[in-house]
Amino acid sequence: MKFGGSSVADPDKIRNVARRLVDAKQRGLRVVGTVSAMGKTTDGLIDLAHQVSPTPNVREFDMLLSTGERIACALVAMAIHDLGQEAVSFTGSQAGIITDAVHMKAKIREIRGDRVKAALDEGKIALVAGFQGFSRDTMDVTTLGRGGTDATAVALAAALGAACEIYSDVPGVFTADPRIVPNARKLPTISYEEMLEMSASGAKVLMLRSVELARNHGVRIHARSTFSDEEGTWVQEGDPMEQPIVSAVTHSENDVVFTLSGIPDRPGVAALIFDTVASAQVNVDTIIQNVVHGQAEMSFSVPLEDVPATRSALDGTKGDLGEFTIEENHELGKVSLIGAGMRSHPGVAAKMFRTLADSEINLEMISTSPIKISCMIARTEIPKAVRNLHDAFELENEPVAE
Repeated sequence: MKFGGSSVADPDKIRNVARRLVDAKQRGLRVVGTVSAMGKTTDGLIDLAHQVSPTPNVREFDMLLSTGERIACALVAMAIHDLGQEAVSFTGSQAGIITDAVHMKAKIREIRGDRVKAALDEGKIALVAGFQGFSRDTMDVTTLGRGGTDATAVALAAALGAACEIYSDVPGVFTADPRIVPNARKLPTISYEEMLEMSASGAKVLMLRSVELARNHGVRIHARSTFSDEEGTWVQEGDPMEQPIVSAVTHSENDVVFTLSGIPDRPGVAALIFDTVASAQVNVDTIIQNVVHGQAEMSFSVPLEDVPATRSALDGTKGDLGEFTIEENHELGKVSLIGAGMRSHPGVAAKMFRTLADSEINLEMISTSPIKISCMIARTEIPKAVRNLHDAFELENEPVAE
């Protein structure tokens, strides 16, 4: 059972989470909980670090950020004890969460979990601090990146053969952001591949890597609300017989487009650029390349948090590629259609583009996969685009079986 930061934001909410964990234990279940840092604690720690140092050392940054989850974990354990149950809290390293050595974006390699299993065998509720692990390569604490407690929960479930419930302040996965589309519909189920595309395209319900872990290890995820007992959304293997053409509209206002002008038009240039960017642990999304008068122009988008690393990586290629210009566009956002049924239904892209054209919205960049179409548009146009696409594809209605 994973609880997000809003679920443990204050003492009353911490006691509510403790009651949920105890209720599960009293139903006869062996219970493992993992929690995020309280409320905006992580943001506060990031701000504090940058007040002390303009460019914090990444090792020490991880040491600092890992404390938020440890605090929340210990407080939940205290609240469980007050309810008459035994609980024991563990840091990521104490729980045996072994990662690679990449600070701030570590990936989980394995979970030993010996101490967690021992606590369960003793009848205790085990609490594991989310978002963190331990690198054997460097013997350092590492963190998993934003939303990393989701990855902690799914990896623990896979290692322990457990079910996985992800609790947050939203009751499930919706056809669009309900803050933009009030009539957005909660989805009872969604496939792993659709959820992967949604997470990669801006949906904040589940961390992308947690969905990858769930798919790879066959862990069903129940995304639901901490503050309600209603059924949430099950993320699981899709049923090819009942897949709607379009399941959701997602959006992201967290993208920055880099445009490189005057780079050589020769084989291997793109490989050099993206190898260098990838070595900086940057995830590149949409890519477009044009050639004009023997020189190439390339545009690609990256998450806002990866902008400094991208700048540094690109500067490092100038010795190999000569001088070229780098422009950044911070005024664009992304809107995406997601649906496993798109594979077998032509015309979805045409309808999407027509809807945006009728809304007088210009398309700056386009990328596709078999179950996703994404467009980069002016950030100010995103709410209108999301609402109009949701209406055009009638996503407020239950899909009719094909």
